[in-house]
Amino acid sequence: MSDTHRRPEGVDDKTVEALGSLSKALETVERARGHLYSFHQLTGTADLELDRTVELLREAGHPEWAQRVETEILGRNVIPGHWTFQIVEAYDQTYYRAFRDLEHEAVGRLADGRDHLYEAEMKEARRTRNHPDHTAGPDSPGTRPPTAPFA
Repeated sequence: MSDTHRRPEGVDDKTVEALGSLSKALETVERARGHLYSFHQLTGTADLELDRTVELLREAGHPEWAQRVETEILGRNVIPGHWTFQIVEAYDQTYYRAFRDLEHEAVGRLADGRDHLYEAEMKEARRTRNHPDHTAGPDSPGTRPPTAPFA
């Protein structure tokens, strides 16, 4: 195990477990943020497709429906006063950055900035010693070099 993933002296099991839990929660928030970006992009893609819808409705002889799509849906706020980019910005400013910064500060102060101690210790406990695919790190003795898929 590299020193960057070795528990600093004086850091107890509960602290490592708590920091692991905090990191897991942040990882979940990262995934939620990704879904929020998906929501943003999917909604934007749908809104841009409405240009084609309006054009096709007009070409098909349905100008009243083209007008309704254009005025009632195209460019509409997804929640009062907000397009999706504003929701993403508010999430980042209000929640995500505060969460990320707190997790970073906690790891810095409680574990000398050493990330993923819980996972590193789990890896160390679960790996098979002297197996080339269970090495402690990428530069450990016995590490297999990557093979080219079509060499």
